[in-house]
Amino acid sequence: MKVIISNSSSDPIYKQITRQVKAQIISGDLAEGQVLPSIRRLAHDLQISVITTKRAYDELEKEGFINTVGGKGTYVAVQNPELLREKKMKIVEEKLAQAVDEAKLMGIGEDQIIHMLQLLFQEDE
Repeated sequence: MKVIISNSSSDPIYKQITRQVKAQIISGDLAEGQVLPSIRRLAHDLQISVITTKRAYDELEKEGFINTVGGKGTYVAVQNPELLREKKMKIVEEKLAQAVDEAKLMGIGEDQIIHMLQLLFQEDE
C-alpha cells in the first residue's frame, strides 16, 4: 500500500489516507483480502499520529472498503462488483461536476463541453 501525505494539501491527513486507499482498492492495486499495515505500522511509516491512522481506518471500514479482525489484522474487504461500479461512477460524476462548475465560471457552454469530451475520448482510441 502506497500512501503519500502532502503538507500543502488543504485536506486533513486522515482524508488524504482514506482517499488514496479507496483509489487503490477501486483500481485493483489493493486486492480483496490483502492484508493492510497495522494502524501502528502505518502511523510509524508515515510519521503521523496513531489516532490519525485509526480515524482513517475507521472511515474506510465504515464505508465498507476494509475489515478489521481483532488480533489478526486489517484486510481489504470483498467488494460487491455492482457497488464498486457505483463508487467508480460517483468519482467520475464528482470530477465532471467540478469541470462543469469551472466551465460555467469561464463562460463555456454545454455544447463546447460535450465537444471537448468527445475529443478527449477519441484521443485515447
